[in-house]
Amino acid sequence: MQQDRSKHLELLQAVISRMASNSFALKGWSVTVTAALLGLAAKDANPGFAIIAFYPALAFWGLDAYYLRQERRFRALYDAVRSKGSVEPFAMDPQGFDGEVDPWGRTLWAGVIAGLHIPVVSAVVGVLLYTLID
Repeated sequence: MQQDRSKHLELLQAVISRMASNSFALKGWSVTVTAALLGLAAKDANPGFAIIAFYPALAFWGLDAYYLRQERRFRALYDAVRSKGSVEPFAMDPQGFDGEVDPWGRTLWAGVIAGLHIPVVSAVVGVLLYTLID
């Protein structure tokens, strides 16, 4: 029984690591894609590129919050398995732990998420204003 629980925790830890890895990759893509579009906007003084940059910036922000929320849900499931809660053996559905984590809309404003994406969106606004004034 103890060995089954240890294997269950290993499976959950792998999922948690994958969620964290996805979030990290999204942050990198957000900065890269947005910076490329803003570079084109500033170089050509074309506000169209700055407007287009809003879409990936906001999409990456939303996805990053989604993965953080998923990671938190799986961490709650992990804690329930670790503390010998009433979790079925090898259960991998964190749906029952939604009440233990912030909803997606609130996760958007978590420091680790908003701390990167607010400056990215602010840069988009700044370049957009620059290209409109120029």
